Amino acid sequence: MGLICLSPLFAVLAIWIKCDSQGPVFYRQVRVGRGNKDFSLFKFRSMRPDSDKLGLITVGGRDPRVTRSGYYIRKYKLDEFPQLINVFLGDMSLVGPRPEVRKYVEMYTPEQMKVLSVRPGITSLASIRYRNENDILAAAEDPDKCYIEQVMPDKLAIDLEYVKQATLLNDIRLIFSTFKEIITK
Repeated sequence: MGLICLSPLFAVLAIWIKCDSQGPVFYRQVRVGRGNKDFSLFKFRSMRPDSDKLGLITVGGRDPRVTRSGYYIRKYKLDEFPQLINVFLGDMSLVGPRPEVRKYVEMYTPEQMKVLSVRPGITSLASIRYRNENDILAAAEDPDKCYIEQVMPDKLAIDLEYVKQATLLNDIRLIFSTFKEIITK
């Protein structure tokens, strides 16, 4: 339903992305999902092609790799909408721990690996609490170290609590909280 309802928005964003920079409309990245299995995550492309070869972490809203359209697409979280394709394919759900790249999953403790017992989600309590993650990393002297030592462990702790207490009612609340954050931003 979401894909059908959002198809006009997808078309407008696709045209904007293509007019703003060369490269594909969608960005696909291998992420780790339920059962520690890899899948291709879909996003609207907000960075110049091959930018991930210069680093996996985006440092702030004005990262030079981010395109003009990408700045706004990221700011309003529009880049996340194609993940509805991942939901349709069964790789993701609407709510659950955000999927991570293999490099960081390999650093998980056995306890943290429990977040891989559920489908990853488009939104989560950790993503709401860390909605300003790019700004935090931009202010860090070593963004990768800050992510590994501070941000990632805290997000995983939040996600582990979600896994222990997941209910349909909590998922509905998280969906509404996500919309509220996007609209009031």
